[in-house]
Amino acid sequence: MTEKPARSNPDPVCTVMHSQAAFVGKQGFSYAPAISAETVGARAIHLQIVTIPPGARAKAHKHEAHETAIYVLEGESGMHYGEKLEHHLIARAGEFLYIPANMPHLPYNLSDTEPCRAVIARTDPNEQESVVLLPELDRVQA
Repeated sequence: MTEKPARSNPDPVCTVMHSQAAFVGKQGFSYAPAISAETVGARAIHLQIVTIPPGARAKAHKHEAHETAIYVLEGESGMHYGEKLEHHLIARAGEFLYIPANMPHLPYNLSDTEPCRAVIARTDPNEQESVVLLPELDRVQA
């Protein structure tokens, strides 16, 4: 059981990880990655924790050619989605959310006082490489 990244090893091995130092992604939220190409040499998956601060919303974006699965640990997140962000849903603690590849979306925290935390799995092992910002959609009201 090691936390040493396997990236330098061309043949990935079983590895136990803690989340890494959080960073602010292109979308505007704080992400703490654990499983990725950079940390363990993953080739087709990325697993991380996202924290959406109270009242915060992301920048409109999509993940080019990559699916996303989310499990909400605590709080509630609203999300506009669709080509013009014309659809809306709410995901609450204990619920799973699926986002198809190339689906424009804009998540936000429904609470003005509590953070929303979730586990995110994506088919892109490199967290930020498939993120495509869609500034023309940022004007949608949360």
